[in-house]
Amino acid sequence: MRHLIAAHASRPSDDPIFALNQEATTRRAKGEAIVNATVGALLNDDGSLAILPSAHDAITRVPAAEWATYAPIAGSGAFLDAIVADVLGTEPSLASASVAVATPGGTGALRHAIANFLEPGQALLTSNFYWGPYATLADENERRLDTYNMFTRSGSYDLAALDSKLTEQLATQGRALLFLNDPCNNPTGYSLSDGEWDDLVSILDRQSARGPITALIDVAYYTYAAGDPRRFVRKLQPLLGKVPLLFAWSGSKAFTHYGLRVGGLIATVGDEGERTAVQSALTYSCRGTWSNCNRGGLYAVTQLLTNAELAARCENDRLQLRELLLRRVAAFNAGASKHGLLYPRYEGGFFVTVFHQDAFAKAERMKARGVFVVPQKGALRVALCAVAESDIARLAETLAED
Repeated sequence: MRHLIAAHASRPSDDPIFALNQEATTRRAKGEAIVNATVGALLNDDGSLAILPSAHDAITRVPAAEWATYAPIAGSGAFLDAIVADVLGTEPSLASASVAVATPGGTGALRHAIANFLEPGQALLTSNFYWGPYATLADENERRLDTYNMFTRSGSYDLAALDSKLTEQLATQGRALLFLNDPCNNPTGYSLSDGEWDDLVSILDRQSARGPITALIDVAYYTYAAGDPRRFVRKLQPLLGKVPLLFAWSGSKAFTHYGLRVGGLIATVGDEGERTAVQSALTYSCRGTWSNCNRGGLYAVTQLLTNAELAARCENDRLQLRELLLRRVAAFNAGASKHGLLYPRYEGGFFVTVFHQDAFAKAERMKARGVFVVPQKGALRVALCAVAESDIARLAETLAED
């Protein structure tokens, strides 16, 4: 007699990336010289976890009662105001049309988007290079995942493929939920250019006349982008009132406390009545999924975003980590160019992807040589966030070997 429902009876028990990391860690502990480019967390060059001192201080200052008391279902008002200002503060018209809820990390925000903006059985849309749990979240919530080609032959973003797929989805399911992981896409490291954002907004504007489109921008890595990480926000103004904009906000990377599980979903909705309905639906989903979030974590992150002294310290601490990462980006670009690797434009972010026709076999050969990367269809994901600068030359050379 089987009690587990059939649809859940053969699900995998472990995430493949975590399994690869465990294998690399075990071999390193036995004395092997391992390059582990699987971990999605920023490490120092000595292999220790990179932690913002200011964030650690903020957490240690949280009053005992803040840790012990339930948080409001949607999250504290101060926290919600702070994350809206963090993402949209440069565009008051967008910020004033926004509501938000707290979520356990950015993953919770993605879950709420799927559950509230797609009907069961429908498919969310994203590029063919995407963070694997997008598919897991869709499946767990009885939705599907559909993709469009991400890159043209010249290496630019394939906006024509996106446009075509939106047309198809609106015709077949009557609505579309688009996930855009930008800046610093996981797994490719690609960030849309200003011109690509302009063209993307034009496509969404035009397609919104055909049916309801919701666009979610997963900004998990945006604080580590090269240049101004929020410059894309000013491009979004023409969509207000036409395309609801969702932002999956994550404190995990921005504040280097992955286990604190602080995140949020911001919804920018032009129509006031619909905006109120969205706030209610998201709050209801919070109650029906996890009830409420880590109150102490919400308090600490609110302080990091709103306390002038802490915010300034935090930005300075993060600047040092961003520079650490950008040095690795520069070293990788130099090594990749030397060895003729084929990969997207890479200016910043935790990951880069190297194209390879037989990625799974290639990853196995690299493992045998002590270099761990994550294979996927047609490419190898390389987590430079976890690789010491001194190991990048070996990494690039191994990626280039047969």
